[in-house]
Amino acid sequence: MNDHSLFINFSEGSFTTLFVYVDDIILPGNDQEEIDRVKEALNKTFNIKDIGDLRYFLGIEVARNKKWVMMNQRTYALELLTDAGLLAYKPVVTLMDNVKLFSIGSVPFRDVHAYKRLIARLMYLTNTRPDITFSIQQLSKCFDKPTIAYYKAAIRILKYIKGVGSLSLFFSSNSFVYLKAFCNIDWGTCNHSRQSVTIFCV
Repeated sequence: MNDHSLFINFSEGSFTTLFVYVDDIILPGNDQEEIDRVKEALNKTFNIKDIGDLRYFLGIEVARNKKWVMMNQRTYALELLTDAGLLAYKPVVTLMDNVKLFSIGSVPFRDVHAYKRLIARLMYLTNTRPDITFSIQQLSKCFDKPTIAYYKAAIRILKYIKGVGSLSLFFSSNSFVYLKAFCNIDWGTCNHSRQSVTIFCV
């Protein structure tokens, strides 16, 4: 399957990628001459505007120097808190209550659209916040029939984000690039299906 928003070019040790979203483009690579050549070709065809080093893209903030790159969604998280009216609320230090969430027998949450929108926005936040991924996955199980308990759990995640809103992904230029994968399984504990709950992180 082709991805028409990502283009990659390898050429004798040169590596250039081009990410496209609507009318925005990110052009990272390891060969400045090749990057400049691509920019020139794009400008001849589309009359592009080069705004310099990447600092902000689709809610993701980027800070960098010669030694590291940091990515976070602090502004995006603040927008979430503002929209939910939680800026003045006291933050919490844990993601979810110890009480297990059950969709059956609980009071339904009437505004299904609001619940879906909140969970979808929280899902996007997991791009730079892997610490909330499992909790969001749990809350997305009742996407079509949310309960008040699930909505309150989602609000708790927002309060948690308020307390640790400045967390960032950090990539050091001095580190070796290698993958680590972790996996865990909790047998038969899913409240909805009684199946096993698996979690993995790469």
